[in-house]
Amino acid sequence: MKIVIDNPGMFTTVQDLGRPGHGIDGVSRSGAADPLALRIANRLLGNNENTPALEMTLLGGTFTFPQGATIALTGGRLPALPMYRPFEILPGQTIRTGTLETGARSYLAVRGGIPAKLVAGSASTHVLSGLGGRPLRKGDVLPIGPSASAPKTNPVPNSLTTYNTTLRVTAGPQSSSFPANTFYHAEYLVSPDSNRMGLRLDGPAILSPNPGQMVTEGVPLGAIQIPPHGQPILLFVDQQTTGGYPKIANVITADIPSIGQLRPGDRVRFQLVSNAEAQRLLRRQQSLIETL
Repeated sequence: MKIVIDNPGMFTTVQDLGRPGHGIDGVSRSGAADPLALRIANRLLGNNENTPALEMTLLGGTFTFPQGATIALTGGRLPALPMYRPFEILPGQTIRTGTLETGARSYLAVRGGIPAKLVAGSASTHVLSGLGGRPLRKGDVLPIGPSASAPKTNPVPNSLTTYNTTLRVTAGPQSSSFPANTFYHAEYLVSPDSNRMGLRLDGPAILSPNPGQMVTEGVPLGAIQIPPHGQPILLFVDQQTTGGYPKIANVITADIPSIGQLRPGDRVRFQLVSNAEAQRLLRRQQSLIETL
């Protein structure tokens, strides 16, 4: 069984949940920009959560299934296609996913998954380094793995399909270097100059009383850096692993999927929460996933 890429759309890649644990080697996690949507798609099909699938950005593609397949679409809403439930594709059928109506990324998972070469334990595509291959092109043919048995699934809770534009954060290691509360009363626009490495945010400048770069140190996924000009940079899945700008805050794990659904021009705010609250929100999200 296979998928024929008739039109890859704007930017479509193969992604799984990434390659954690290699930051010390200078390799970022990469993986799905919205890991929650990928996990749900795979659960709906009876796949392992980490099974590679297609990540489509802003504009989806056109795909033909010569032998048919069972697929699930999750993430940003696609026009005229069923979302968040498995559905059958007939042999020879072509689907056109079109432009996303909401969000920035949608996922197409197939029962049996997309077997792909693993690099550092992951099939995820990291374009800048070349790890895991390249974005898909017209005429590419992807294999489909052996099908798992069809699972019985419950409806996906609305809270798992709704994305936040107020991102919850914990205090960063240099948060005390910045004026209290300034950052949390501001609203920012996602700049067009944003990608999987990071989102540049345009809005009120957050100026440090001690401007200039620090000694370079490790930076995590979701870190919000403040460069000398004061416009925040939100580090994302293809981030660099070290940096010399102070970090005012860090987006909590439960809200990382929401970052993946932000598109240029979206407005975003930040809400400070405690470490304990961040852990509670992550446990709640996980418990909802387990209900599927």
